[in-house]
Amino acid sequence: MMKKRIRKSATIIGTLMILLHSVDYAHGQESGTSAENEAIFPKGELGSEQFFTGNVWVTGLIENDDVYNMLGGNVEFEAGARSNWHSHPAGQILIVTSGIGYHQIEGEEKEIIKKGDVVQCPPNVNHWHGASEDSGMNHIYLIPNTEKGIVNWGDPVTDEEFLN
Repeated sequence: MMKKRIRKSATIIGTLMILLHSVDYAHGQESGTSAENEAIFPKGELGSEQFFTGNVWVTGLIENDDVYNMLGGNVEFEAGARSNWHSHPAGQILIVTSGIGYHQIEGEEKEIIKKGDVVQCPPNVNHWHGASEDSGMNHIYLIPNTEKGIVNWGDPVTDEEFLN
């Protein structure tokens, strides 16, 4: 009886070790795996067509208050989705958490951004950001010094601007 329990326990432990190894292996894979693209935060609310092209979800993470004077949240862009041109009176910081996307400051070349990149958008400078045409992209946004204002929205980014 005792030997049967030991064998059964050993089988269960062995199975758990195989499963745990499989999870660790999946998390260690190169880019493009589903493990790398797992969401950190909830998907949030679908962004307004007034400010975004394509499907974009926004989740607030840091509520504005008079202690920190900062807003923060997570934005999930489907492939090809992007923000309109916009600026922030006190600037904005983006921390890319997954995928591949673009960021462009008006008058400058479009930049490729990817997981691990930190982008600083200067105050009162028109810019846009979003996913590449082939990959979704998530980023955390931080807007400091909100007492100066939050965002000034502009025109949509045209397909020509997006693809060039």
